[in-house]
Amino acid sequence: MASQKVVPHLMTLADLSVPQLKRLLKHSHHLKQVSLPWLEPQGSLTFKKQSKLRLPSQSLFNKTIALLFSKRSTRTRLAAETGASLLGGRALFLGKEDIQLGVNESARDSARVIGGMCQGIFARVGEHEEIEELAKHSPVPVLNALSSLWHPTQILADLLTLHENAHLFVLPRPDAEGEANKEAEQPKGRVEGNASLPYLRPLTVAYVGDSANVLHDMLVTYPRLGHTLRIASPAQYRAPPEVWDRVVELGCDKGIWWGADPKEAVKGADVVVTDTWISMGQEAEKADRLKAFEGYQVTEQLCIEGEANPNWKFLHCLPRKPHEVDDEVFYGPRSLVFYEADNRKWTIMAAFDLLFGKWDIDEGAKKTGGHANAD
Repeated sequence: MASQKVVPHLMTLADLSVPQLKRLLKHSHHLKQVSLPWLEPQGSLTFKKQSKLRLPSQSLFNKTIALLFSKRSTRTRLAAETGASLLGGRALFLGKEDIQLGVNESARDSARVIGGMCQGIFARVGEHEEIEELAKHSPVPVLNALSSLWHPTQILADLLTLHENAHLFVLPRPDAEGEANKEAEQPKGRVEGNASLPYLRPLTVAYVGDSANVLHDMLVTYPRLGHTLRIASPAQYRAPPEVWDRVVELGCDKGIWWGADPKEAVKGADVVVTDTWISMGQEAEKADRLKAFEGYQVTEQLCIEGEANPNWKFLHCLPRKPHEVDDEVFYGPRSLVFYEADNRKWTIMAAFDLLFGKWDIDEGAKKTGGHANAD
């Protein structure tokens, strides 16, 4: 029985090995390829070829996943509810106004009650200690949907987006006559059907902005997958000790440059990333933060002056404010933000399947070693 096994929880991608990260990304891509044809209009050619279609994993059949959200959510909630449905289960939304948690009932008691009726808890909380307390007492897996320190499912979506758009980062290769041949022996990023996760070459990824939960999971993940991080933030907005300790523990600090100049950060960047400067709960700091981050807006001019790679692309976890990135970049051809938002569904669905449905992120991971971009 499940109760005899060690309950698997996922608080941050720092908790996963490289093979486990690889498995989650590959499984996300697989579930996406299998599921998309079923979402086509019934009159479409794809849907009519039902004899060739197969259902995604139904590991959540008759199961319920509690969405324990104390903070607002658009993409995370949509991804969780639609993903759970495709896996054959149900997502039950429990907002802070819906239950007794934090009012008349402790996290310990709430975790036991929710875990006694649901088969997984997807928790979006304030302070990270809140989700740690839930995981400590829950009889079922707890997955971090967002906390003050970490945002693991966002970075899974970002990585899936980069892999699936790997063709945008192909480097020219000289042919026998010395001319550029961009196609030679290079994998394609966009794939159809049940193709495997595309190869992604090592990238230089620049992050310009506040050191918050999104960046924190980037810090413990990107360097382990062979990518270089270049970060710009004001000196007073750097990673807290509990995050940086994990970075050093994993050896990721060797693949990170960190300074205060956004132009220096984007030098040689293949991808430029930013996030909100004012997270939920920091509204009282708005004036100070806006002043501190003057000059950090992502623009074409910033990346020209900073000498980013000419074909650089842009990511943002959303929601976006114009002071973080201007319209030209956000809505322009460099932007992958809505592709990235769509991929929240498939990566959360994969985490639900392996963590809540199967209690097993390791199966298959043991067969794949090394770096994710070695495939």
